[in-house]
Amino acid sequence: MYEEFYGLGGRPFDLTPDPRFLLLTPKHREALSLVQYLLSGGPGLALLIGEAGTGKTTLLRAALQHPRRDGDCVVTLDNPTLTRDEFFEFLGDGFHLGGTVGGSKTRVLRELTQALTERGRAGAVSALVVDEAQSLSNELLEEIRLLANIETQETKLLSIFLAGQPELSRRLNEPGLRQLKQRIALRGVLEPLSLPETAEYIAGRLQIVGGDVARTFTGAAVKAVFTHARGIPRTVSVICENALITGFAVAARPIDRDVVGEVCRDLDLQPAEEVFPAAETVAQPVAETLTLPPRELAIAAPAGRAEPSGPAGPKVDERPASEPRPDEAAGRPRRVLDLLPFWKGREPGPLRLQAQYFDVDGRRGVLVTPVADGRRAVE
Repeated sequence: MYEEFYGLGGRPFDLTPDPRFLLLTPKHREALSLVQYLLSGGPGLALLIGEAGTGKTTLLRAALQHPRRDGDCVVTLDNPTLTRDEFFEFLGDGFHLGGTVGGSKTRVLRELTQALTERGRAGAVSALVVDEAQSLSNELLEEIRLLANIETQETKLLSIFLAGQPELSRRLNEPGLRQLKQRIALRGVLEPLSLPETAEYIAGRLQIVGGDVARTFTGAAVKAVFTHARGIPRTVSVICENALITGFAVAARPIDRDVVGEVCRDLDLQPAEEVFPAAETVAQPVAETLTLPPRELAIAAPAGRAEPSGPAGPKVDERPASEPRPDEAAGRPRRVLDLLPFWKGREPGPLRLQAQYFDVDGRRGVLVTPVADGRRAVE
């Protein structure tokens, strides 16, 4: 539909795990090497963790495309929501154990061990690759752990690769799965793309189908795609595909930030800065609160946000109900601040504060602390 308008020889942002479109960032290259190592005979159990949409399946497809030696057998499980009997039936079919084993765990394990041993003697590779491994039940994770125990005195006979979302990593910390976690010899992590990587991702996909990013998206549009997709490749593709359709409908060439914004509103995607405000938007309101009257400590909210009403802090009562509190006698509610050592002994007068801004793993914030006597407040 839009291909001719933008000079494209195909659809660059289809949501299929096509290895042609795999962007090899340093983390993706490291993960690809991990899979290739395992499929080339690297022994043991390996794990790849990544958020949904970061390219795990595409990476696995790219690794599986590499030519293998005669006799190698790599079995891939894409939908692991199976019962135990279905899982062993799948193993029997995948490793060509014959129709006699059926779903019997005993027969499958006996013939699988024999087949793996013979393949190992011939120098061939046997591997099990499980995608969407976060969907595995604890029962099947335990069966996979036991499969990893098929070995000789010198080497493992079955290489196992698990790819899943972060919840799999959290589950492996459960006491019941600690033995499986201990057997993970190799581990990789896929992270969201940075802004330069997102621009490279968009430009690379367009180039593969004969397009030119400069004639298709403005720089501001690419940045808007990144902030709304938060670096998740699948979401980047969804936004770009819809932007191409909308841009074609309104004859926008190249597509600008307004088109991307309209698409993201339709998709109910909010830009990242609305969740993690940029430091510049926080600095000014905080700077205005560096000198405040005592007992009126407050941190101004970012522009556009309402100040909370009511007392700045909770009331604290350390005295019997019958004994009056000095603060109540003075007509002021007592707060947690009144119990802090630096606060209790202060002379009346302005309170000097210092603000420190931090940005850790994409999470931004501000820490406001009092300035000790004799020290100058940080501007």
